[in-house]
Amino acid sequence: MTAKRALNDAGGPSAGPPQAGLHPRGGSSAVPGGGGPNQRAWARFRRNRIGLVSLWLFIVMLVFSTAAELVSNDRPLLVSFKGELSAPMLHNPPETAYGGDFATPTDWKDSFIVERFKQPDAWALFTLNPHSATSINYFDPLPSPMPPSERNWLGTDSEGRDMVARLLYGFRISIWFALALTVVGTLLGVAAGALQGYFGGRVDLVTQRLMEIWGAVPELYLLIIFASIFEPSLLLLLILLSLWGWMGLSDYVRAEFLRNRNLEFVKAARALGLSNRQIIWRHVLPNSLTPVITFLPFRMSAAILALTSLDFLGLGVPSSMPSLGQLLQQGKANLDAWWIIVPTFLLLVLTMLLLTFIGDALRDAFDTRKS
Repeated sequence: MTAKRALNDAGGPSAGPPQAGLHPRGGSSAVPGGGGPNQRAWARFRRNRIGLVSLWLFIVMLVFSTAAELVSNDRPLLVSFKGELSAPMLHNPPETAYGGDFATPTDWKDSFIVERFKQPDAWALFTLNPHSATSINYFDPLPSPMPPSERNWLGTDSEGRDMVARLLYGFRISIWFALALTVVGTLLGVAAGALQGYFGGRVDLVTQRLMEIWGAVPELYLLIIFASIFEPSLLLLLILLSLWGWMGLSDYVRAEFLRNRNLEFVKAARALGLSNRQIIWRHVLPNSLTPVITFLPFRMSAAILALTSLDFLGLGVPSSMPSLGQLLQQGKANLDAWWIIVPTFLLLVLTMLLLTFIGDALRDAFDTRKS
């Protein structure tokens, strides 16, 4: 009787099969009726309303900033002049094409062009915000920076450029730079962590010592030196920041590989004669990606803050390119022009909050201890 009760308590044959949708240990599964680990993680992520809303809002911001030329542009999307259609957004014709006297590219803010396209034989379809990030309206009645108005919804910066356009284009540069830096840093971090964790021993020991030496190099000083020698560019910043951006992630990947390399499925793969490359790529790496996925949003937020800080210090992108750090620098120099620093600060805070909420939701989704 005692043996039978113990068998039943252990889930033996007389206990019957587990009910559908229930975890073998008694907890409910993330997906009713079962599902793979990825499906269960996605179901847990969707149940996190804050994380899901943050993800969709971040995607909307990414799409709008990527298509910035279709949202904010000083050149029209489509024009009709004497019955002929053209797209100045793709190719801006000279002013002589519209009855002007100069062969220079058309300035669509020029009073002559504005009046010409008010005639019955011509019309122009502009974007929602008829300003680009670099266009300056030399016909503004007030000195720059101008406060918000009907023409410039968030005013202009210290050089007379529209703030909405500067924020939109600057956010695009920041977010795509952060994505590129995250991808490069993730690839390097996964490669280094996999090398240390899978082989262990002397390989792990030597690599750890080399990483400690490399991590002691003053990154900011090197950035200042390179910025004084080379012309500022996004590619240079991407290379320099990638040299150190992988180190934090490699420790997490190393720990996962150290744990997974001694599990039964890895031993079985070795017994079948699979090479180390096949074992790493097919078996160990897919089971070690949880910290990588949860690390990505936080890595992106760190990359955005790094680029913004370098731009604020004058070590980032060229001055001709719009950036959030340059706007913060202008806001610091023009404290009375609140329309420069306040929207820029709020955009940065919103971006950091969205990425943080997404990262927290991903961490909870891949935590198998949470139902």
